[in-house]
Amino acid sequence: MAETEKTKLSVEKKLMVGLVVSILLSTVLIVLASSSKETVFSPYVRDADGDYQYQQLSKMRDTLGESDDGKSGEKYSIYNTMSTPMLVNDWQDPHRTMLIIAAPEKPFDAAEAQAIHDFVTEKGGKVILAANSTNAKRVAEEFGVLYFDAPVSDAKWYYEVTDATGGRLAPQETRLWSVASVSEDLDLMDEASLRTPCTEVEVSSGATDNCRMPVLFHSPTAIQVLDVEDDSREVSVLASASDQAFVARSGFDINNVANPKTGKTDLIVRIDYPNIDAYDTKSDGDNGEVSVTGSIVFVSDHSVFANHLWDAGDADLTGKQQCGSDLYQENGHTCWDTDPDGLVAAQGDTAWLGNQLYFRALIRDMMEFDNDELSLQITRNTDEFNIVFDESRHVSSVATQPFTEAIGAVVLLTSDAYLKWLIILNLFALLAIAIMVVPEKENWRHVFDLTRFRERPNKVDSSLYQVRTREAFLSKVRQFNDLTRDEFARKTPAEIMQMVRDPRLVELVSSARSYSNEELRDIIPLIRRWGN
Repeated sequence: MAETEKTKLSVEKKLMVGLVVSILLSTVLIVLASSSKETVFSPYVRDADGDYQYQQLSKMRDTLGESDDGKSGEKYSIYNTMSTPMLVNDWQDPHRTMLIIAAPEKPFDAAEAQAIHDFVTEKGGKVILAANSTNAKRVAEEFGVLYFDAPVSDAKWYYEVTDATGGRLAPQETRLWSVASVSEDLDLMDEASLRTPCTEVEVSSGATDNCRMPVLFHSPTAIQVLDVEDDSREVSVLASASDQAFVARSGFDINNVANPKTGKTDLIVRIDYPNIDAYDTKSDGDNGEVSVTGSIVFVSDHSVFANHLWDAGDADLTGKQQCGSDLYQENGHTCWDTDPDGLVAAQGDTAWLGNQLYFRALIRDMMEFDNDELSLQITRNTDEFNIVFDESRHVSSVATQPFTEAIGAVVLLTSDAYLKWLIILNLFALLAIAIMVVPEKENWRHVFDLTRFRERPNKVDSSLYQVRTREAFLSKVRQFNDLTRDEFARKTPAEIMQMVRDPRLVELVSSARSYSNEELRDIIPLIRRWGN
């Protein structure tokens, strides 16, 4: 019976098996962790079940991009990023690119926050960050803005909602309305501008400096601009709650000391950084430096982008009431066209047409359409400007979640300088450990191809060194005399001695004495020189 040899796994195979097992285990754990979660606030989900469809951003994407029939939409170039905001500074034409971060379900880390800050303040990028939680806190702090950790309650500026039968739902003082400007700080606008509603024509043309628009919020928190010594920024509060608003940290009692009143409860804050140098096609057709403005807008509620508030049709289906509803007058609270700090119907149409009208105007104003230094070929075409939806901050589908997490981890680790060097040092450590644990290499021999090697099954027995040396020399003698194996085998010992001639080599092939390894090492150079 032939003896079978046990084959051992090499170190390389063990590492490969460990890598495969770890990837499979990570995938299974991520799938299990996200299996119970539904995808919300995604610009690509169109067929979600039930109310989840109203919590998507698909209507927003259609409005800003291009509709399926190609006849409507702002026609911006729409993209998405699924890994990490760390990549923003590597995008092409960052000063013509807007990053929209809606509903971050996980907080930003310091490296991501710094990358977004650099994108705005150094590259001239545009960002809209909409959240009602402290998940946006790290980014906001980079720009001197504070996000509160509880919803805003406002007994004065909330809107009415009805059920499917038209009956009034219980009022919720966290469902707020506000009237927002596009670029001007509310405290700096004159009375006429504050009271004038923007029209569709003004929004399409970008002439929205002296008007405001109603915006509905679902459950906003409060944001506050901190006192920061930064002369390079221009801060504008675009929307705020009424003077009766407070942060409902402990119930909805305004007299509870645990519920702070911020004095001025801001809902939308815009920060601009003008005079940033960027490289682009100039108005004269040449490529060169142009001056652009980096902008970031903080919105206190991500639901302002959701289908049920973005689109007036979906808002009507979900019971949102316009100011013409009798519910406002019957229940004794004002709407945006009857409140003293709201709009005046005599100045124009005060109807709320969905949040899409306001954010269309805001996005257009933040972009560089009015930049005279840029080529008209750029400023006249909206498809020269990019809008990127950040899908890395919220839960994706079960099938794509493992890949999203893996890509995000790889990009994050290779984008941050400190983490990158940490990875390199760890790799060196692993290499050192592998070198220490790898067994002594087996004997290798060359097989006439520099790209292929074959491992000997066993090391050569030291007792056979003399026999192998003798056989190698006799083979050289045979080849030197141009003899076949059969012809050489028929030669007598005397004839072979005559061919060899060298006394020491004659002794090697004819005597039966045993040579030591040292003697064989002395003879090998003689064999190499023989016949030359």
